[in-house]
Amino acid sequence: MLKPAATSMTATVALAVALVPAAHADGPTVGSDGCRGSMLSVTVCAADNSGSSGSSGSSGGTPAAAAPAATGGESEAPTDKCSYDRVDPPPPAGHQAWRGHDPADGSVYKVVCDSDRGGVVFLPNGQNAPAAPTIDPELVARRAAASMRLEPPKVASPRAAGTYVVGMPMWMWATPSPSTFGPVSASATAGGVTVTATAKVTRVRWAMGDGTTVTCRGPGTPYRQSRGKAMSPDCGHLYERPSYEQPGGRFQGTATATWTVTWTAPALNDGGTLTETRTTPFTAAVHEVQVVN
Repeated sequence: MLKPAATSMTATVALAVALVPAAHADGPTVGSDGCRGSMLSVTVCAADNSGSSGSSGSSGGTPAAAAPAATGGESEAPTDKCSYDRVDPPPPAGHQAWRGHDPADGSVYKVVCDSDRGGVVFLPNGQNAPAAPTIDPELVARRAAASMRLEPPKVASPRAAGTYVVGMPMWMWATPSPSTFGPVSASATAGGVTVTATAKVTRVRWAMGDGTTVTCRGPGTPYRQSRGKAMSPDCGHLYERPSYEQPGGRFQGTATATWTVTWTAPALNDGGTLTETRTTPFTAAVHEVQVVN
């Protein structure tokens, strides 16, 4: 890792820019992209694309030792420990990351701090003291993700009007679309950093209302009468007791989709992932079959 001048640097880093950031025949039963621009140079590309963003990360470096920082002439307790990595290859001349400087006069560094803050900063040749980063690419990624339309699963089975049988396989599935399963793409630019993000659902967690959960890696397979009493190949459940004693005589369940947002900032050779969740409630009336001799 290359650092400006001194091999160990001390910094209290303050970001100069803050960006806000199931069986329909549900198992056996009884009875194009368009693009639009918006403010802050956000571009969304998908058939339908709004949400906020979740968690997780970008790369780090070796932190330097912390030291008291001066603010308004008063000494404060040690705060962040940050490391500086020179961006290599550097951004092209004229890129906003240079802040109007000539590339021959210094270098652009990516800053990573223990608090997970960071960004990019220009440092002149020979400068020992670090400067405050101007932008955090992950925050730009959150802005891109916030411009996307990420909706909860559209549950097709179990159906509210359906009646299901104890001990008989139930097939769960959701109807996929760009806004409910992706992929959805968006880009945002701020402070000289352009981030491209792509979101798609990576799993759906079905809480069945009987104390069990089923995690499916896709929308599930729609049931067909030809499948008879077979279990779903990828997203099924079998209720072992009826729902008579449940509120309204139905199991109260939820289908929660996890959206994984993968982002890249090519000019900084940086990237990471964020996660979002969206939930849809459902109910299932489960009865016992009465056998008459």
